[in-house]
Amino acid sequence: MDAFNTSMSLPFSYTFTITSSSCNTSTHTNPWMDVRIWSKLPERLLDRVIAFLPPPAFFRARSVCKRWYGLLYCSSFLELYMQISPSHHWFLFLRHRTLKSYVCRANTSSGGNGDNRTNCEGYLFDPCDAAWYRLSFNLVPSGFYPASSSGGLVCWVSDEAGAKNLILFNPLVDSLIQLPPTLRPRLFPSIGLTVSPTSVDVTVAGDDLISPYAVKNLSTESFHIDAGGFYSIWGTTSSLPRLCSLESGRMVHVDGKFYCMNYNPFSVLAYDMAANKWFKIQAPMRRFLRSPGLVESRGKLILVAAVEKSKLNVPKSLRLWGLQDCGTTWVEIERMPLQLYMQFAEVEGGNGFDPVGHGEFIVIMIRGSDKGLLFDICRKRWRWIPACPYLGSSGCANNGEDAELRGLAYEPRLATPVISLLSCFTG
Repeated sequence: MDAFNTSMSLPFSYTFTITSSSCNTSTHTNPWMDVRIWSKLPERLLDRVIAFLPPPAFFRARSVCKRWYGLLYCSSFLELYMQISPSHHWFLFLRHRTLKSYVCRANTSSGGNGDNRTNCEGYLFDPCDAAWYRLSFNLVPSGFYPASSSGGLVCWVSDEAGAKNLILFNPLVDSLIQLPPTLRPRLFPSIGLTVSPTSVDVTVAGDDLISPYAVKNLSTESFHIDAGGFYSIWGTTSSLPRLCSLESGRMVHVDGKFYCMNYNPFSVLAYDMAANKWFKIQAPMRRFLRSPGLVESRGKLILVAAVEKSKLNVPKSLRLWGLQDCGTTWVEIERMPLQLYMQFAEVEGGNGFDPVGHGEFIVIMIRGSDKGLLFDICRKRWRWIPACPYLGSSGCANNGEDAELRGLAYEPRLATPVISLLSCFTG
């Protein structure tokens, strides 16, 4: 079964033509497409070509022959794929009803067969081609919401109060693993995830349940496992800074540290995984920020926020600051053009927005809607994201609420070997 459904029939136009009506292949206008060459191409070279295909094209190519269909299960091809496949800086969006991440699912009925799975869809956005694809999350049990993503895996967290259960899921190949539950009861903690081919690190912070009716941001617990045999199953704990307020539930990983926004007043909290220590970074223009958020882009931490100085002669704007190598200083790197910001502010209507970054792209989604802007850092170009064609046909009941998309940075990967690594420890 194909993992992708695309709104476009084919993402590429094929320009190679044959001008001769005879069967003599020597009359091709382009000698590079001579079938006498391509029909005898060694399989190892074909595999290298296929490994460079973007995921939608790969899944279409699987229908060519039995061998190509079986590449998804061929260990030698997957090893080659992990070595040479280029990164795809894409975004995954899931539909929500509330700020606390209750996923709006298309069909919550189990059909009376005791199956607690629900029909949940995700919408994958390719910023290079401005194309949308639809992914299924049917294997994810009900009662979980998406919290983070890394290395081709999406982290889903149980939404019931208490010890948190976390699921790592690869929607391309329907591989799923559940981590051991956290040790401390929590409500809606902030989740940090970073995955490499040989390791997994998860950090759960804040929203400690101090009674059945009250929460407080007190502690952090971390999960680590790697191929070298070292592991810590929620055994690493630390205390959060006093009087911190973690409301977004988001963490961003950059160079061995997790970062998240602190509210009232605005600042940035950083957790050094190696030192197991939290520290605070002052935010730029913190008294004038609105709807600030953190993103990772090309290995750098970027703060995105609207600036509103109502009592000063400074125009309202949306700005981006980059954290410098010293770890304490911010430098403004971009400001949204004024005319575009006026359009953005009219659509946003003061509801706020949520940024998410991946590679050279930053997406800014308007809360309570399915509208957003895409910023290309390399080209310094802003543009509106085309509407997702699947939202109107998903059958998702909103109960009178506006549609809202929660975005995650997502790199589609055919192979996520840490799933097998986790199975050895948790199985």
